[in-house]
Amino acid sequence: MENVEIAAILDEISTLLEIKGANPFRIRAYENAARTVETHTTPMRKLVAEGTDLTELPAIGKDLARHIAELVTTGRLAMLDQLTDEIPRSLVELVRLPGVGAKRVRVLWEAIGITTIDALEQAARSGAIAELRGFGAKSQDKILRAIEGYRRRGARIPLGDVDELVQPLLEYLAGCEEALCVEVAGSYRRRVETVGDVDVLVAATDGQSVIEHFTRYPNVRAVERARGTRATVRLGGGLQVDLRAVPPESYGAALQYFTGSKAHNVKLRTWAVARGLRISEYGVFKVDPAQAQDDDPYAGECVAGRDEREVYEALGMPYIVPELREDRGELEAAREDALPSLITLADMRGDLQMHSTWSDGTESIEAMARACSAKGYEYLAITDHSKALAMTGGLDAARMRQQWVEIEEVQARHPEIRILRSVEVDILADGSLDLEDEMLEALDLVVVSVHSRLDLPSAEQTARITRALEHSRVDVLAHPTGRLLNRRDPMVFDVDTVLEAAAERGVAVELNAHPDRLDLRDTHLMRAKELGVKVVISTDAHRVRDLDLMHYGIEQARRAWLSPSDVLNTQPLDELLAATRRLG
Repeated sequence: MENVEIAAILDEISTLLEIKGANPFRIRAYENAARTVETHTTPMRKLVAEGTDLTELPAIGKDLARHIAELVTTGRLAMLDQLTDEIPRSLVELVRLPGVGAKRVRVLWEAIGITTIDALEQAARSGAIAELRGFGAKSQDKILRAIEGYRRRGARIPLGDVDELVQPLLEYLAGCEEALCVEVAGSYRRRVETVGDVDVLVAATDGQSVIEHFTRYPNVRAVERARGTRATVRLGGGLQVDLRAVPPESYGAALQYFTGSKAHNVKLRTWAVARGLRISEYGVFKVDPAQAQDDDPYAGECVAGRDEREVYEALGMPYIVPELREDRGELEAAREDALPSLITLADMRGDLQMHSTWSDGTESIEAMARACSAKGYEYLAITDHSKALAMTGGLDAARMRQQWVEIEEVQARHPEIRILRSVEVDILADGSLDLEDEMLEALDLVVVSVHSRLDLPSAEQTARITRALEHSRVDVLAHPTGRLLNRRDPMVFDVDTVLEAAAERGVAVELNAHPDRLDLRDTHLMRAKELGVKVVISTDAHRVRDLDLMHYGIEQARRAWLSPSDVLNTQPLDELLAATRRLG
């Protein structure tokens, strides 16, 4: 059982306890433990196997240490079984609907027997929820909208969670002697922000042995199919993994085929036909007209297939990286040798959003600065929250001045990296900023974002954000749509109008690299590039290890065709400061 699965179970327990009305400190203990497990860099299974004292980890007491060990060794937890004997487990899913919450779920369950989303939707459409005390017609409408969003999102899993499940599997498969090459294909390889299922491709001379090894993977919960050189399994947490073993001579063609996207592949194969070629998962074959309709997948002369690059070269074009394969003009650009020079992690010179213990971060300014310095960054921005976000300990003017003193002290000890004075300033409901102009003028970088009133009508939300961008000191609009993947839909507003306002005012937009956000999405970033809006890629780190999330932002940026010149924090410090002064 991997960390993401253990954390999900601990989160589930905290939710069930909240529905039950348990002690708030006990509920919080499980929430905090879930965060510790989820963000820990070492798998709990390894720590348990090594006999590590788990109570040395933050927020892990003796009871929680025993729970984690039980989950790792048995795959089950007796406490969870006991809770679900008292409370329907399906209620947890209801709590995750925006605007519902544990207390309301308990009322719905006890008053009218609601235990599933289907039952909740039926009750809302019949008007039964509006009649409950504490709900009303507006609450009923919000519940219906939340259910619609839930249905729309479906069962796709955020990329970061899939990474945690897939990487141990790849290590396991690499231990099979018959597996010559192992790669994940599909949307995962294209680094799409959410993944439905995972396609694994293995080059092997003995595919049957690979399949047998695969189905014995310890985290397999169910083998749905295992026949010949193909198998389908369900991992813990429900993720479906399909594996196909192919001969080495077909591996490159199969990898290209199963990576997709479908639209990219259809166009590629259409172009191949015009050149007298046929591309399939078995290879690239030169065929004459008499063979064109032959059902034999190996008909014709094989001219490529062992290596993926050969597939594209056979059509007279350079290799196209997986992130671009969405049929958004990449094939046409490749034919004209006009593919973009995409941004890489090595291009990044700094991280421009992170939080410290001054607001809701868990580590000091010095710890964050030291970690950024270790990454070779030239600069970082400390962007603790402004006072409107009171639950995070947001800063007022007096505390900001105190923080600046600490920044100066840390800067003196770390001359190798520039620490920029910044704040993540809340955009208030009317579009004004949650910080006095005097304080804004004293900052090196002004980052603004929306954290409240996310449900304003589209026209009001658009006007609110564009008004904020009109302020002369605003440099960056952070996580512009406010979405949380699989948990909260993006705000409804005219994104194009906001991007046009950013272009007009010279404001950069953030690509928040946290895998729970990846905000902005790739298509919005492509539009920003068209309009000439600069992008800032930031991790929104709340602890040192979050700084490692930068690669998710880079992957999203590559899907949007971004080059280093499109991203503000690929620039040297002097050019960054010149840009922010120009923006201001």
